[in-house]
Amino acid sequence: MKKYNMETTVGIFVIIGLLCLGYITIKLGNLSLINSDTYSLNTRFTSVSGLRTGNSVEMFGIEVGRVGKLSMDQNDQVAVVELKIHKDVEIFADAIASVKTSGLIGDRYIQIDPGGADEKLNHGDSIIETEAPIDLQEIIGKYAFGDVKEK
Repeated sequence: MKKYNMETTVGIFVIIGLLCLGYITIKLGNLSLINSDTYSLNTRFTSVSGLRTGNSVEMFGIEVGRVGKLSMDQNDQVAVVELKIHKDVEIFADAIASVKTSGLIGDRYIQIDPGGADEKLNHGDSIIETEAPIDLQEIIGKYAFGDVKEK
């Protein structure tokens, strides 16, 4: 009888441990199993090198969302980026989205200048004005090999 009590106790602790592990995995992975509190905006860039799904979307230096999905529009030959923005953040129709780097060799993120037009962007709308990232390797290569011209 004591053997079954011990096995039951161990089983309960294993189940509790697995539930805790699953909870931590979902929280650290920024997954949402229930209705999320974000809305989607789309942007189109000529290059998104270094940008990954889950990277930060910032406005005024504050995180306001995450990069959702990266895809290509081969007809227009651009990269399409889905942004998951917190519902309490308002972005206007004349907003500008830029791909930036945190530090010299840090992660890429999207920076949004929210604009100030009368019309607000809603779920599924697109940010028209975008700026592609600066390629530091290309600039350093040009400087190192003499392609930079002095004025």
